[in-house]
Amino acid sequence: MAAFDGLAAAVLDDRGAVTGWTGTAEELTGFRAEEVSGRPVRDLVADLPDDQRGTTHIPTSGRVRLRHRRGNTIDVTFRTTRVTGSEEFLVLAAPAHHVADHQNGAALLRALSTQHRITIALHDTDLTTMQTNSTPGGFDGRPVQPGTRRYDVLGPEDAENIEAVLRQVLKTGVPVLHRTQPVPRRRNPSRRHALSLTAFRLEDARGRPTGVAALYIDDTDRLRARRHLDLTREVAERVGGSLDVVRTAQDLADVLVPVFGDLAAVDLARSVFDGEEPAERLGGGDLQLRNAALAPAAAVWPAGIRLGNPVPPLSDHPLLRSFQHGETVIYGRDDFVALIGGPHLAEQLLPQDARAVMVAPLYARGLTLGAIVAWRTGHSELFTEDEKDLMRQIASRGALAIDNARRHTREHRTAVALQQSLLPPATTDTPAAETSGVYLPTGRGAGTRGDWYDAIPLPCLRLALVAGDVIGHGIPASATMGRLRAAIQPLADLELEPDELLSRIADLVQRLAAEAPPGNHDVVGATCLYAIYDPVTGSCAMASAGHPPPVLVRPDGTAEAVGIVPGPPLSVCGMPYETTTIDLEPGSVLALYTDGLVDRHTDDVDDGLRRLTDALAVSCRPDRDLDETGRALLADLVDEAPRDDATLLLARTRTVAAGDTAAWQIPADPAAVSEARQWATRQLTAWGLDDLLFPTELIVSELVTNAIRYGRPPAELRLIRHNVLVCEVTDSSSTQPRLRRARTTDEGGRGLFLVAQLAERWGCRHGRNRKTIWSEQPVDCSR
Repeated sequence: MAAFDGLAAAVLDDRGAVTGWTGTAEELTGFRAEEVSGRPVRDLVADLPDDQRGTTHIPTSGRVRLRHRRGNTIDVTFRTTRVTGSEEFLVLAAPAHHVADHQNGAALLRALSTQHRITIALHDTDLTTMQTNSTPGGFDGRPVQPGTRRYDVLGPEDAENIEAVLRQVLKTGVPVLHRTQPVPRRRNPSRRHALSLTAFRLEDARGRPTGVAALYIDDTDRLRARRHLDLTREVAERVGGSLDVVRTAQDLADVLVPVFGDLAAVDLARSVFDGEEPAERLGGGDLQLRNAALAPAAAVWPAGIRLGNPVPPLSDHPLLRSFQHGETVIYGRDDFVALIGGPHLAEQLLPQDARAVMVAPLYARGLTLGAIVAWRTGHSELFTEDEKDLMRQIASRGALAIDNARRHTREHRTAVALQQSLLPPATTDTPAAETSGVYLPTGRGAGTRGDWYDAIPLPCLRLALVAGDVIGHGIPASATMGRLRAAIQPLADLELEPDELLSRIADLVQRLAAEAPPGNHDVVGATCLYAIYDPVTGSCAMASAGHPPPVLVRPDGTAEAVGIVPGPPLSVCGMPYETTTIDLEPGSVLALYTDGLVDRHTDDVDDGLRRLTDALAVSCRPDRDLDETGRALLADLVDEAPRDDATLLLARTRTVAAGDTAAWQIPADPAAVSEARQWATRQLTAWGLDDLLFPTELIVSELVTNAIRYGRPPAELRLIRHNVLVCEVTDSSSTQPRLRRARTTDEGGRGLFLVAQLAERWGCRHGRNRKTIWSEQPVDCSR
C-alpha cells in the first residue's frame, strides 16, 4: 500500500452513520463512498469493545485502529467537530505517526524560535525574508523584519557572501551545514560576530523550489573560547623554548599579537637581564624596568617606547598598586595618561589611537620579574573580564619561562666566570713560542662545558701545550676542568713524557669518577692533547687521550692535521698512550683546539677539520697577530649560538740559535771533570758571561762527577744561552738523583746540594734509556 501523507475527512449524522466520504478517506481506508455510505462508522473500527458497539456517542478526539479494505488495520488519530447549523459531525483523521511527527516538529520549531542565539529565517526565491524569529536582540539590536534582506543588516561584502551561499543552495538543492563566517555589525564595524550558517532548500509537493530555510547561529562566544584555548596552547608551545631572557620575552610578545592585542610589549626588571633577582618595590617612582620586547617590531611605536629603553617613573596610582600586588589591571586611556604623569608624556609613551591597555605582572616564585603590556587601538573592542583571566594565565606561564631563563643566565654567567678564572692568560711569550688562546662558551644549554687550554713554560726553555674537553656542562664541568689543569701543571714540571703524563691524569680521572655521587660515575671524564716543544732541537712530542689531532701550519703557508695516534679518553684507565714526535721549523704555527670548533650540527667532524685546516692556512700569516687570528677564526667557524664550547690555542714556534748552544761529550774518566770545567770556562768567556764563570764551574764539576761516578756512558754536557744559562748533563742511566744533607763526617753527598744553592732552579728529566740533570742560572740581559 502506498504511503498516505494527507488528511482524511468524513461526515457523520447524529447516530454515527456515514453521510459523507472524501477521496482522502477512500485513500486512507481503501473503501469507496458507496461502500460506507449509511453504515455506522463503528463498523470500520477494529478491536472496538463490546460495551461500545451499541452506543451512538461521538467523542471529540482520540486514537483508534481502522479496518482497511485489504484486511489490515491503520492506526489513526482523529478529531470531530459539529457542523454549524446542522446535526452532523465533521471527522478529520490522519495516520497516528504523521500526527506525532507533526507535533514533534511543531514543538521543535517553537523551541528553536525561542532561542536568542539561533535565528531562523525563511526566504523566498528572491531571498527576501518571509518569516523569521529575529528579536530586538538580533543584529544591530533590532529585529530582522519580514521583507528585509541581508543588506539591511550586514555590510555589503558580508551580505553578498551570504546571499551567494543561499543562491547556490536554492539552485542546486545541496544543503550547507555549519559554514562559519565572521561578520561585522553594520552600525559598529569594530564588533565582529561569527555566524554559523545552515541552509536547505524548500520545495512544494511537486518538488519545485519555493525558497530557502536558513539557520543563523551566533558562534562568537564558542569561537572566542576556542581562540583563547588556541592562544593558551600556542603560549605553551612557543614560550620557554629558549633559555635566553630577551628571546623568551620576545616570544611572549609575539604570541599575543594580533590574536590578543594590536600591540604588545614586555618590560623586565633590569636585574633580570643579568640573571639576578629583582628588588621588591611598592608604589610609584622608578620601577627599575627596561623594555625587552615589542610586537610587532615593525609597528610605529611612540618615541618613548624602544627596545632597551627604561620605563619612566610612574605616579602612585591605585591601579599601579594593584599591579604591584600581583593583579592584572585594565587601564582606560585617561587612567593611563594619569599614571604616566599627564598629557605631556602621553605622546612619548602612548601608542597612537590607543583605546585600552592591559598590564599583567610577570610573577613567579615570589618575584615580580616585569610586566606584559597589551594595547588595543582604533576600533578594536575593549578588554573583557574573560580576557583578563586569560592574560593572567598567559602571564603566569610566561613568568615561569622568563624565570627559568633568568636562572639559566645566572648559572651560565657564574660558570663562564669560573671557567674564565681557571683559564691561563690569553697570550704568552716564551723563548719557545708565542701563544694565544681563545675560549668561546656555548650559546645554549646549561652553560660552559669544561673546555680549556694551557701553555706551561718548562725548564730548559721548553714549552708544554695543552688542550682538553671535560664531559658535562655548567659549574661541575668547570670545577673538573680546574682540577685537571691544576694536576697537569705539577706533572708537567716533573718533565714527564706526554704518554706518561696522560696515564697519570687518567688515573686521576678514575679517582674523580669514584668520588662522584652514585649514578654520576659515567659522566666524569675528559679528552686531552698534551705536547712538549723543545726550541733547541725544534722537535715536538705529543700524545692524545681521545682528543682531535692538532693542525700544523708551516712557514710557507701549507697546513695539515698532524698524524697522531689517539689513545682512549681519560675516563678509560689501563690503556697505553703513544707519543708522536715531529720537527717544527721556526715560525710554524701549531693549533690545538676542542671539538666545538669542528663539530657543527650540519657537518661531520672530518668536514669541520678540513674547514679549520683551510682557514688556518689562510689566516696564520707571519705578519698577523696571533690573538687577532684566533678571534677571527672563532668568529668565522663557530655558529652564532654554538652547541658546544670552542677553544683554540695557537703557538708560533721559535728556535734557539745554533750559536747559543754548545755540547761536549764526557769521557768515562774521572780526569774528564777538569776538562769539562775548562771547556765550560772557554764557552762562557766566548759568550761574554764572565760573571757566571765561578758558579758554572762548580755546577759543571758536580754534575759531570755524578755522571761519571753513578751514570753510564755515553754522557754529554750541554750549555744553552738565552734569558737563562742552562747547564745539562745527560747519561744513559735511569737512576733518579737525590738531594740530601751530608753529615760533617761524610766524604761525599754534597754535590746536588751545592748545585741547588748555586742555581736558580735545578731538576731531572727522564727520556727513553736516559736521564738529564739540569740547572738554570739567570742571565743579565741588560748587557
